[in-house]
Amino acid sequence: MSDATSADYGWLEEGDAGLTEAYCLTFLRGLSPEAVLEALGAEPTGTVVGVEPLHDAAFEVWERHHGDRVHVAATAVGDWTVLVEVNGYLGTFEEVMMPLSAGGGRVVSHFRNVNAVDHFNLWDDGEHRLHFEPLFAHHREGPDAEALTGEMAAAGFDLAEDGGYEAHTEAAWALAERLTGVRVTPEMIVSAVFHTGVAPDR
Repeated sequence: MSDATSADYGWLEEGDAGLTEAYCLTFLRGLSPEAVLEALGAEPTGTVVGVEPLHDAAFEVWERHHGDRVHVAATAVGDWTVLVEVNGYLGTFEEVMMPLSAGGGRVVSHFRNVNAVDHFNLWDDGEHRLHFEPLFAHHREGPDAEALTGEMAAAGFDLAEDGGYEAHTEAAWALAERLTGVRVTPEMIVSAVFHTGVAPDR
């Protein structure tokens, strides 16, 4: 589906509008941005162009609601919706994402916070197929943990138990592309139209 590697996402360190240290990126197949926001119970707040405006909005929502609600933004890419959460994490919650993959769907998410805690998840057809921490990619869980070893290595992960930790965030972005066919580009970061909303923290 894709031959993406961590090198394809080297631009993240050059000027990524802040999407390497505290973010959650979720790819949902077969659902529109509006449907995703509705499924999250989000109150729509309009549209914005590009990722940059999401930062102030995310922290404003966090401060106003004391962490009880989070800012979410979704854009369509072909048959997929890409959900962007600045300083968010809804895409990591199984009780939220697993139902959205039911009926032949697929959900892929990767998350990282400012403390370098990170998670990568794959749900297929209502089942949690893969989970691992990109920083410790040698330890993987789920029915597809072994089957996807080749894809993980090709994406740029060092799967040795004492392996290195270089470019593990970029490798997570590359693996997401390999599993979805959706390439996130600098142009998309700047010009995509995002439907935004405020969702309850789960």
